[in-house]
Amino acid sequence: MAALMIEHVLAQAEKDEAEKLKLISVDKELELQFDLGNLLAIDPNPADVKAFRQQNREVFLRSLARDNTQLLINQLWTLPTQRVEEAVVATLPDPSTRLPREKPIPKPRAPTRWEEFAKLKGIKKKKKTNLVWDEVSKEWRRRWGYKRANDNTKDWLIEVPATADPNEDQFSKRVKAKKERVAKNELNRLRNLARADKGKIPGVGLTPTEQPSRDDLGKAMHVAKRSTASAGRFQDKLPKEKEPKNMGKKRKFQPLLGDFGAEKNKQLEILKVMDSKKPKLDVNKAVNRQMREEDAEASAKRKKPFKKGGRGKQGGKKGKGRGPVRGGKGQGGKRRK
Repeated sequence: MAALMIEHVLAQAEKDEAEKLKLISVDKELELQFDLGNLLAIDPNPADVKAFRQQNREVFLRSLARDNTQLLINQLWTLPTQRVEEAVVATLPDPSTRLPREKPIPKPRAPTRWEEFAKLKGIKKKKKTNLVWDEVSKEWRRRWGYKRANDNTKDWLIEVPATADPNEDQFSKRVKAKKERVAKNELNRLRNLARADKGKIPGVGLTPTEQPSRDDLGKAMHVAKRSTASAGRFQDKLPKEKEPKNMGKKRKFQPLLGDFGAEKNKQLEILKVMDSKKPKLDVNKAVNRQMREEDAEASAKRKKPFKKGGRGKQGGKKGKGRGPVRGGKGQGGKRRK
């Protein structure tokens, strides 16, 4: 009895193994061409037109896609693998198929003036730790940013220097100095961008000049505010700050991958207009044109017509064709012959 049960279990296991192999094994007349670097599989086999017409098209296409995907996955399992955090990862080879790019390859960034100076003098950038000791709170805090260490902006009392005006507000002076430093950094950044672009003037922002005007500084400040993640929505305005003029409007383009239904309807409308024998009539445009023609005719009728024979042969300009002309000085008023 035990032997029969063992044989039954072995037979069931062999049957299950055969079913699994049947699921992952796909037979093709021509072998597929694989580019594992791009996870690409090219099927050179011609499609079965008879089966495509007889069967449900969606079922046929799903079956074909499933078989080709299974062959691609089988090829991936032939690559060297390794386990990374409870996951099996395969090392893909270099791609062999060149795929078109939407945008050109970005060029390397040009060095700034400080980077060029540091390279010339041999100055190497030293990496600083992100955390420093704060003597006030007696704990480690960040060197920059929110809740940074040794933050003097949180002081409720500021000592007035001996050389400063005792009636001057030191808090507003500190805020003003910080805004000037931010504006100076933005000016240097824009100058580096203009210099990297070989002296070309940027479309918006500040032109690199020795003495920028007030309008240029306003535009640069506007660009700096809009460069945040929220497009300057939460940036505070300065007192008496005005919106810069002639900044241009941002063009809007339809997304490359968007609403396929709307794109389909748009193409169908274009084909319908091209296929129709009668041209599409714009009622508003036709009415406006008719009204302009009627106004032009009415204005032409209101003009006074010229009388025939009222003027000389040349009729038109004053002093021509008006009969005898009186003589000048010393002619005694005789007619000119």
